[in-house]
Amino acid sequence: MKLKESVIVGISVGDLNGIGPEIIIKAYEDPRALELNTPVIFASSKTMQFFKNHFNSKINFYNIDAPEKAVLGKVNVVNVWNEAVAIDFGKEDKKIGEYAIKSLEAATNALKEGTIDVLVTAPINKHNIQSDTFNFPGHTDYLAKALNGKSLMFMVSNALRVGLLTDHVPLKDASNAITEDLINEKIATVTKSLKQDFGIRKPKVAVLAINPHAGDNGVIGNEDDTILKPTLEKIKSEGNLVYGPYSADSFFGSNAYKNFDAIIASYHDQGLIPFKTIAFGQGVNYTAGLNKVRTSPDHGTAYEIAGKGIADEGSMKQAIYIAIQIFKQREDHHFYSENPLKKGTR
Repeated sequence: MKLKESVIVGISVGDLNGIGPEIIIKAYEDPRALELNTPVIFASSKTMQFFKNHFNSKINFYNIDAPEKAVLGKVNVVNVWNEAVAIDFGKEDKKIGEYAIKSLEAATNALKEGTIDVLVTAPINKHNIQSDTFNFPGHTDYLAKALNGKSLMFMVSNALRVGLLTDHVPLKDASNAITEDLINEKIATVTKSLKQDFGIRKPKVAVLAINPHAGDNGVIGNEDDTILKPTLEKIKSEGNLVYGPYSADSFFGSNAYKNFDAIIASYHDQGLIPFKTIAFGQGVNYTAGLNKVRTSPDHGTAYEIAGKGIADEGSMKQAIYIAIQIFKQREDHHFYSENPLKKGTR
């Protein structure tokens, strides 16, 4: 088995009124970006030409009618629609949301069919994408259903990896959603991902408490004592390097996170606020737990700066590079798992 020389990176264009198209263009303006991957943007040639002109970019697009016709060394654009689209930067628009979903669905189908190797998704607006046929709170939930997997939002950077027990649920419902089964599932997903996607043989995982001060022995809630602690003890007794629950308020400020390969937060903001404080602009949202690789920048549509040409493409570049790294790491992991005696002979 030979590693692919150029990974085919499918890119869904995201909200056209946001910064998605801008950061995609900026990520590939440097020709060196094409040395290890071949991008396939799911949008339309007319739409991408509009953005090229608006941002005075020198990027060249290669138009194709199907992802399997992608040309290596080119920035390919698949025509998912042909009509002209009215772009109004910074405005939330239901029609624009429909185009974001058209792009996402076409890219996801290509991922399932294997005509692209990985998927990188530009930011969407979670409100304007909702419809009778699309009622997911975001990419993670949609991809879990489309790819028949149990997905986990895994925020990753060079310095930090953070997974979540609960993600896009109201805070008032988070503690009730945390069950023994959920804890087991999420820790298993993170552990497997650390091994097959990041090449860590014996991963160390920390879990943050549900309540302040881990409940203070029941004074501030009993969920940590009755659900989280006994479940973690059982998982650890099975040979897993899982620790906690740790009080979240001092965990990051004390640099305790540096002692672990990943941290699992109990709810969305508990994990994402410190992650984005430490790694913003270089962090990536990776969907672990699927049989395909999907990443995304760690930010949203940024309507307030859309169209101004000042968006930072750093996180988009990282999303592309990490998707490629994980794809190649999975190739290695699968090769050596199936052929344990062939280590070093590839």
